[in-house]
Amino acid sequence: MDVQSIGEVWDRVTGTQPAPPDWLVLATGAAALVLVAVRPLWRVGRNAVTIAHEGGHGLAALLTRRKLAGIRLHSDTSGLTLSYGRPTGPGMVLTAAAGYTTPALLGLGCAALLAADRITLLLWLAIALLLALLVRIRNAFGFFSVLLAGGAFFLVSWFGTAEVQAGFAYLGSWFLLLGAVRPVLELQQQRRRGQARDSDADQLARLTGVPGLAWITLFLVTALACLALGTSWLLAVG
Repeated sequence: MDVQSIGEVWDRVTGTQPAPPDWLVLATGAAALVLVAVRPLWRVGRNAVTIAHEGGHGLAALLTRRKLAGIRLHSDTSGLTLSYGRPTGPGMVLTAAAGYTTPALLGLGCAALLAADRITLLLWLAIALLLALLVRIRNAFGFFSVLLAGGAFFLVSWFGTAEVQAGFAYLGSWFLLLGAVRPVLELQQQRRRGQARDSDADQLARLTGVPGLAWITLFLVTALACLALGTSWLLAVG
C-alpha cells in the first residue's frame, strides 16, 4: 500500500459522514430494544455486553498498574478477568467497579462519535479495541467471540454502504446503552435469591465497607444516566 493509499484510508477513517435519516435512527433504536427485551434474543446479544464488561475490568486493571493475567468469556454469557496486584486499595476497587459501568460509558462514547458524524471512526475504534482485547483472551469461546465481533466490524466498515455502516453503528450504540441496564437488574435479582455471592457488587462491599446494594444503585444510575444522555444525542442526529 503506497503513501497515497494510506492517506486515503486515513481520510476515510477520520472524516465525517452524512447524518442518517430519522427512520434509520428510530428503527435501530427499536431493534436494539427488542434485542434487550426479548429473552431468547437477549441470551445471544448479552455476549456483546459481556465483552464490554470484561474489557472494562481488564482496562481498569492495566490503568491501575495491576498485572492482567487474562480474560475468559463463556457460552453462558458470563466472564472472568484475572489480574494480580494488591488485593485491596483503589486499584482493586476501580478494577472491580469498571465491569458494570463500562458498557454504558462505551455506549455513551459511541453516541458522542455519532453525534459528531464520525461513523467510520467509531467502527475502526471498535476494531482496535477488540484486537487489543483479543490478545488477552485465554479460552477458545472467548477468542472466537471477539474475533467474530471484530470481523463483523471490519466487513461492515470496509465493504458496507454508507447506510449499512450507519445502521450497524447506530444499532451497536443503542444496544450498549440499553443493554447496560438489564445486567444490573438481573444481578440484583440474583442477589435477592441468595445467588451471586461473589459478584462485583459484593466484592466491592468487602473491599470498601459500602453495602452491595449501594454499588448496584451506582451501576444502575450510571447506566440510566448514560442512556438518557446518549438517547438525546442519538435522536438529535437524525
